[in-house]
Amino acid sequence: MKALLFDFDGTLLNTNTLIIETFRHVFEQYAPGKYTEEHFLSFIGPSLLQTFTEETPDCAEEMIEKYRAWNHEHHDELVEEYPLVKETLQQLHARGIRLAIVTTKQRTTLEHGLALMGIRDLFDVTVTLNDVTHVKPHAEPIQKALALLGVSKEDALMIGDNSHDIHAGQNAGVKTAGVAWSIKGEAYLRSLNPDYILQSMTDLLQLIEE
Repeated sequence: MKALLFDFDGTLLNTNTLIIETFRHVFEQYAPGKYTEEHFLSFIGPSLLQTFTEETPDCAEEMIEKYRAWNHEHHDELVEEYPLVKETLQQLHARGIRLAIVTTKQRTTLEHGLALMGIRDLFDVTVTLNDVTHVKPHAEPIQKALALLGVSKEDALMIGDNSHDIHAGQNAGVKTAGVAWSIKGEAYLRSLNPDYILQSMTDLLQLIEE
């Protein structure tokens, strides 16, 4: 295996509380009491445009701007690192594995998160919302990452915490891995039929040797 492609939110950085509280803040302004924790969990994964267009089409753009403003303001206080993520990425990089991020986040927000974790220099490629026409689960973001890396789909693995990550990998013809620390649970990820389930980031150190 020559390349590992990672989702970011909920995979490399625990942004779940941040995302849920941001959705809560925004929706409470427009529809107080209508949305529950279950709703907010279902909004994790799709792009903001998809979520707000489906839920509140008449004011989607306005709500997206409010979401991004509140999210940015509270980012650092509401996120936390997962165990052994940074250390494992450093070991993978040292072994010559090409690393990429494929996310539905805006580039500015992703760069902020990478800088906060101190891992920006470990990634060869980052593909964000700003770089594609079609977001995950479409194959385009993964195909773009592979092209930029110069790696074939047979030599890559897509890793994520949600259906959009696994389905995008499957649509692009790459192997996939779900992370057991997903907020949606290991059973949910297994139902998506990924090739692997990671119990810890360190599992990747063995997978790259297979």
